[in-house]
Amino acid sequence: QYLPSAAVNQLLTTLNPAKINIRETSLAIMDKHMRADESIRLKYASKFASIANYWKKWIGESLGLEKTNAIAKKKKFEAKLVQKQRGAKQLLDKFDALYSELEPYALTQDYYKEITGRNVEALRVAGLVKRLMDRYENNGQEGYDGFKARILPFLTDLYKNYEPKVDKEVFAALIDLYKKNVDSAYIPDDLMMKGSRRPESAFGAGLAESFYGTSIITKGDEMIKLLSEASPEVLKKTMANDNLYSFASNWADHQNENVASKYNGIQTQIDSLMRLYMKSQMDAFPDERMYPDANSTMRVTYGKVQSYEPRDAVVYAPVSYLNGVMEKYKPGDYEFDVHPKLIELFDAQDYGDYADTNGKLPVCFLGSNHTTGGNSGSPAIDANGNLIGLNFDRVWEGTMSDINYDVSICRNIMVDARYILFVIDKFAGASHLIEEMSLVHPKTEKTKSKDEKRRTPRQRSR
Repeated sequence: QYLPSAAVNQLLTTLNPAKINIRETSLAIMDKHMRADESIRLKYASKFASIANYWKKWIGESLGLEKTNAIAKKKKFEAKLVQKQRGAKQLLDKFDALYSELEPYALTQDYYKEITGRNVEALRVAGLVKRLMDRYENNGQEGYDGFKARILPFLTDLYKNYEPKVDKEVFAALIDLYKKNVDSAYIPDDLMMKGSRRPESAFGAGLAESFYGTSIITKGDEMIKLLSEASPEVLKKTMANDNLYSFASNWADHQNENVASKYNGIQTQIDSLMRLYMKSQMDAFPDERMYPDANSTMRVTYGKVQSYEPRDAVVYAPVSYLNGVMEKYKPGDYEFDVHPKLIELFDAQDYGDYADTNGKLPVCFLGSNHTTGGNSGSPAIDANGNLIGLNFDRVWEGTMSDINYDVSICRNIMVDARYILFVIDKFAGASHLIEEMSLVHPKTEKTKSKDEKRRTPRQRSR
């Protein structure tokens, strides 16, 4: 909420577009294979959703920042601060200089982390193996055994759903993106094509071809067996002869020495400056209500059930119904298929006691609560203390609320308690769980005594 305009501008114009492009490229390749092969769809459904999560977040964040003129609002506030507080202009000038210096390192960091730590699984494995070998060098056998015990279950699960041909194609596409968009000063020699006769447009594919046919990292059973049974020295010798591991290891060393160290140094200066910037704001506006530092603490946010208008002539109603789920239904589609039992209940309008007063079954509702990452699963409670839903998301344009909360478009999304109860009771047939609950009807009814609750266990919430 307190980032200077220079930081928000960098996020909006440089960093978000880069990360969006990387994940969009990766997701398109995964989606192509998932639609062509049911076994790949099953393997990749969860990881596709995971990668898509922040891809959507960054797109929505950028849309929201632009929609609410966030940078202009920041600059307007900064101009006001300069008028009030002596020294504020010098602070803001320093921010401008530091963020300008940071930008190439920040961009390279994001590319590197997205490619090696998130989207290319072979490089992710190589990174973990490198950390394991570093533990052995620095902490001996005990450090090695401890870290191996941590990563072996993770890698076993990863390889269960690993498809080398998909990962190979993602690797090729993202390596080409990296070479195209990162300043050559921050690209290691292995990626600079020195002496290569391949055309630049085919570099990633050629590199992938040379790695994925030979590296043990792309062979799950062999890699797990090696990690489980080999001594640290045998693992070290095997990895020294593995071309993909050598490539990833050299890249990591280059990144740490030439990019991460520089990035961290500049970021430390920004963090120190930020403390002075916050003090300047608090001194200039002593009566202003300011967001507290609530990291890792319990927090409560309040709002109203509200619609919003993200674009001209587009209005999102505050409540969505099962009708909308059925409107999106696409038989056989991995994103929009619907279970036959749910279709049956919808066709029969068999909602039990959980329908709204209009006869439709509510699924989700929107609120103007200021939520953030980590709030998923939080209870939504009405003015009378009744549990009416569970928070799980933000609207697309409202994901920028971390940086610029604007009540005009920032909405959190909550699943309606009535839909939860409907799924438990009518869809899953677990009415014994309903019997254990005390359901209030209507929502505004005051909480009853424990004895009275026991006498009326099947009251329904509306």
